[in-house]
Amino acid sequence: MVIRIVIALAALLASPSALAKELNSIGITVGSLGNPFFNALAKGAEAKAKQINPRVKVTTVSADYDLNKQFTHVDNFIASGVDLILINAADPKAAAPAIRRAQRAGIIVIAVDVAALGADATVQTDNVQAGRLACQYIADRLGGKGAVIIENGPQVTAVIDRVSGCKSVFAKYPDIKVMSSDQSGKGSRDGGFSVTLGYLTRYAKVDAIFAINDPQAIGTDLAAKQLRRKGIIITSVDGAPDIEAALKGDSQIQASASQDPWAMAQLAVDIGAGILNGRKPARDMVLIPSILVTRENVKSYRGWSSPR
Repeated sequence: MVIRIVIALAALLASPSALAKELNSIGITVGSLGNPFFNALAKGAEAKAKQINPRVKVTTVSADYDLNKQFTHVDNFIASGVDLILINAADPKAAAPAIRRAQRAGIIVIAVDVAALGADATVQTDNVQAGRLACQYIADRLGGKGAVIIENGPQVTAVIDRVSGCKSVFAKYPDIKVMSSDQSGKGSRDGGFSVTLGYLTRYAKVDAIFAINDPQAIGTDLAAKQLRRKGIIITSVDGAPDIEAALKGDSQIQASASQDPWAMAQLAVDIGAGILNGRKPARDMVLIPSILVTRENVKSYRGWSSPR
């Protein structure tokens, strides 16, 4: 409900009739179009852009987490004269020079999913809240005591915030022992699998693992199966299509704090269109609330691929 209200207000502010300057062209550069999250984000941005201007041109490209490739994308967008860039920064700090080049060319730059230094605004999940939700679920299921692991990931703002939220929950329970919190699963299934093999070989008792995203959680579950370790509560962040299947099937994954890439992109386009016409947002950091998807409520969950 909160997300719907925020989007409705933003849509009202950036409705076609309110715009003095047309939004004719948008460039979007994301981490990887092989990730369903970024496909949903791109589709959400295009849908909102076409509401504003049915003739808008939207170009989405995959940086594949390569900063140099992303620099080339931004330079190409500048050369083609886009009005707005949505950037999912491969490196939130190192992306700053490319962002400045775009802004000097009169282009609005909105960061999505992770903060990017110098962007006109950022729209992302409330990742601190997401980490709290996923780890409060663990604390409740364990009755406030047990051996847990925080499976870290790439040190972008989204991951740092999720871990911070998780730690803030576990800190309230003196009988919860965090065995590890600094090992990175690299944001991937293979990374989650590899790092979990290490955990479960090292520790005879592990009651729960919080993975910073769904791919790592799926890799974690596969590692536990390979080592025949049972009774481990696994939670994560994303609410991705793969995690929906895992929550409905045979896995030890119990919950995932959701993101909404469609809503994120729509709000980013709204804000960008507003800035283009001199209307700066009240805040330059907009956080979208997360909800916890569990085995109990997954059937009613409106996921990334749901019709909008």
